[in-house]
Amino acid sequence: MTGFQRVDDELARRIVDYALARIHLDPPPLDRPRTAVELAADVAAMVGEVITPDGIGGATALQLFTDVLAPAVMSTDHPGFLAFVPAAPTDEAVLFDLVVGATSMYAGSWLEGAGVVFAENQALRWLADLAGFPPGAGGVFVSGGPAGNLSALVAARHHWRTRHGEQGRAVVAVSDEAHSSVHAALRVMDADALTAPLDEHGRLTADALAAALDSTDTSRLVAVVATAGTTNAGVIDDLPGIGALCNERGLWLHVDGAYGLAALASPSARARFAGIERADSFVVDPHKWLFAPYDCAALLYRDPEPARMAHTQTAAYLDPITARREWNPSDYAFHLTRRARGLPFWYSLAANGTNAYARAIDTTLELARTAARLIDDAPHLELLLEPELSVVLFRRDGWTLSDYQAWSDQLLAAGTAFVVPSSWQGEPCLRLCFVNPATTPELVKGILATLA
Repeated sequence: MTGFQRVDDELARRIVDYALARIHLDPPPLDRPRTAVELAADVAAMVGEVITPDGIGGATALQLFTDVLAPAVMSTDHPGFLAFVPAAPTDEAVLFDLVVGATSMYAGSWLEGAGVVFAENQALRWLADLAGFPPGAGGVFVSGGPAGNLSALVAARHHWRTRHGEQGRAVVAVSDEAHSSVHAALRVMDADALTAPLDEHGRLTADALAAALDSTDTSRLVAVVATAGTTNAGVIDDLPGIGALCNERGLWLHVDGAYGLAALASPSARARFAGIERADSFVVDPHKWLFAPYDCAALLYRDPEPARMAHTQTAAYLDPITARREWNPSDYAFHLTRRARGLPFWYSLAANGTNAYARAIDTTLELARTAARLIDDAPHLELLLEPELSVVLFRRDGWTLSDYQAWSDQLLAAGTAFVVPSSWQGEPCLRLCFVNPATTPELVKGILATLA
């Protein structure tokens, strides 16, 4: 034998049946992590060595995955997964992710992937329209918020250097609550952060930003980053004021809406993002609150040309692509090779319609309000902020961080829910993040009851 064997029909059916069964499992198992020592022992007991010269066979490898490895992976689509920012992909999106893998589509250029790029651009256009971006706007699906934030800031820096003819070290203005990926992007870029303080509600305002800008040398300032829905508290910065200030001073405004900007899809919440139309770029992750599978983040530019100038790669072997001046997704972020990660989102959006997305987001927004009222009504619990989106921060009277952690561990061990401690203004607290419309008020009541 000189190559790989074809997968036989029986094994193929088993794999597809497993995927279908997982999709239809309601609810999926919450599961929990295990130590590397525990996993190694169970793997060794089942198959001995996994990676061997002749292989262990597809059937054995599948059994190893289903019996040992999968139960050690937490289900972010479980209704009780309320930590971090969960995921709740639609059945359509998950199934079409299988199609993306099965067809080996390359989605980096129009030449090789015209059909899928066209479809992805339809989904991107819908997001651009929600934000009030002009007809010429466009962008690309990347792996996540970190990739989107970095790509946008690289484009902003390149645009600044083109206008000013300088190559100096860049500065980017951010808030105290800017996502960690923004600071990671600045480290990658070898750029400096100009930090502006937040108000008492955890919001960056135009006044605070202006004061920070006026207090220092801004000759190397290439961009301002605002947040539309902070990860920890779901707070939306002063987008109208910040947008007006950036327009007045000729500054590139990037909005990190990886979590929160999904709520643009709901007419009931759209007005909360007034000012987003002034941004030069923004990122929103469909794999968070727009019901797509990992990994899928949408990066949009008001004017894509500065991004194309910043990111287009040149090489002799790429001339057949770049010379055509067609829409190449690889030109709008720091990547070249890319899978069609936006296609499952497109398919689900086309299949379900935009009204279904609005209803699902409204369900989670209402759930956050319900949770806030339940917390307000409990004498031993303290609501720290009225939820602006779908994140609820609260405190249990008399508890320390160790108390919160012990409670979190017990809740997970019981298979009830996954809620981890966070902090607010330097004090430990609990945080619930609702993005799954399958989460019920009854489940929330049950979780809160364990805090009595």
